[in-house]
Amino acid sequence: MNGKHVLVLGAARSGICSAELLIRNGAEVTVFDQNEKLDRNVFFSHFEGNKKPELVIGEFPDKLLTVADLAVISPGIPLDLPFVEAIVSAGIPLWGEIELASYYNKGRIAGITGTNGKTTTTTLVGEIFKAAAPDSLVVGNIGIPFTGDADKTHEGQLISAEISSFQLQTAPSFHPEVAALLNLTPDHLNRHGTFENYADAKMLITRNQTRDNYFVMNYDDPEVRVRGEALSNVHVIWFSRLSEPEDGVFVRGGHIILRNSKVEIPILPLAEIQILGAHNVENVLAATAITYYMGVDPAIIRNTVKNFRGVEHRIEYVRTLHGVNYYNDSKGTNPDAAIKAIQAMQNPTLLIGGGYNKHNSYDEWIDAFGGKVRYLVLLGETAQAIEDTAIRHGFRDVIRVNSLDEAVRTCYGLARPGDCVLLSPACASWDMFKDFEERGRLFKEYVNALED
Repeated sequence: MNGKHVLVLGAARSGICSAELLIRNGAEVTVFDQNEKLDRNVFFSHFEGNKKPELVIGEFPDKLLTVADLAVISPGIPLDLPFVEAIVSAGIPLWGEIELASYYNKGRIAGITGTNGKTTTTTLVGEIFKAAAPDSLVVGNIGIPFTGDADKTHEGQLISAEISSFQLQTAPSFHPEVAALLNLTPDHLNRHGTFENYADAKMLITRNQTRDNYFVMNYDDPEVRVRGEALSNVHVIWFSRLSEPEDGVFVRGGHIILRNSKVEIPILPLAEIQILGAHNVENVLAATAITYYMGVDPAIIRNTVKNFRGVEHRIEYVRTLHGVNYYNDSKGTNPDAAIKAIQAMQNPTLLIGGGYNKHNSYDEWIDAFGGKVRYLVLLGETAQAIEDTAIRHGFRDVIRVNSLDEAVRTCYGLARPGDCVLLSPACASWDMFKDFEERGRLFKEYVNALED
C-alpha cells in the first residue's frame, strides 16, 4: 500500500486500527465518518507523531472518489448506503478490515463464525493456541481488530479470529487454514433482509478454501448440515453432541471423542467442562476440532479445556444474594442465544430481556420458557413486541421497566431463595447502551450494589 491513497470508512475502533495499519505501511489515508459530532481531538489522539490521516466528517464529498485507490469499510456500515454504492460504482475496490488484515498477515488463521457461540469458541481456541505457542493471537470481534496486529505477525503464528457475517461480505480473498461454522439461526435480518442472505454471508468463510483446508461444521444444526453436505472444495470436519460422524468430534458415554481416519482419541469427560449448558459442550467440541486440525496436541487441548472458565457476559456468574444466583448473559443478543441461556439455568428464573430491534421473531424464545421463567422483565424498544408475543403464547407474568437498574431492583424484590436472575436480552444493546459489554458491566454494577 506504500504510496496508495486509501479511504477508510468509519472512525470508530475498526477504522482507527485500519488507518494506523495503513499509515505504518506508507499509505496516504483519509478517514470518513458521517457523524458530525465526532470529537476530532479524541480521534487524532489515537495516532502518534506527525503520521495522522486526514479526517472528513458529515456529508460525503464526491472529490474523494477521484483520489482513492482503495476503500476500507468498517463492518458496522451497511453496504447499501449511497456513499458506499458511489464508491463501488466508481470502480474503487471495497475491502473490509478482515481483507486488509489478510493482505498483511503471515500467520496461520483459524476463522470462526456462526450465529452464536463465536466469542466463547474463539476465546477457547485462543487459550488452546496460547498453551501450544505463547505468541499466538486472538483477533476479530473480540479483543483487538485483526488490523491491529496483522503486519506484526510471523510465519507459522497461530491466530484465532472471530468473524462476523458483515466482515465476510467484504473479504473476497480471506482464506483461513481452518474455518468453522458453529450454527445458523435468523439474526441481523435488519441488515441482510432474509435468512438465506444471512446464511450465504456466513458461508463466505469457506469460499477460498481448498481440499488442503478444513471446515469445522455443526452436524446437529440442520441449516449447517445441509450446506456442509453440498461442499466439495474443502475437507469438512463435523462436530456433534447427538451423533457420531465418521470424521469429527462427538460425545459418547459422557466423554468427548475425536475420530480421525478411524482412529479415536479420547479428549476429556463432559464432567470436567466448567462452562454451563449444552451449547457450551458444542463450543468445546468445535474448539477441539479446530485446534486439532491446526496441529495442536490433544493433551494440550484436554488440559486447556479443563481449566477454561468461560468469557465475560456469556452466562457469567455474578453473585449469590439471599439464596438467589445472578447471571450476566448480555452477549445473548438474539433469541437463539437467549434460549441457550435459559436452558442452562437449573432453577426458577427471573429473566431480563429486550433491547434494540433487529427484526427477529421471539416466538421460540417464549416457548423455551417451559415453566422455568417466573417473571419476564422487559425494557428497550422491543419491549412491546416481546410482551405481545409472550401474551400470544399464554405467558402473562410480564413487567415493563424503564432502565436496567430498575430491572435489577425489580427482580431483587421478586426473587425467592433458590431462584436465578438472568440478564439474557435476546436483543442487541444499541437502543440504550454503547454495546453489549457496557450493558453487561452495568448489570454487574447494579447487582453488586444490591444491599446484603
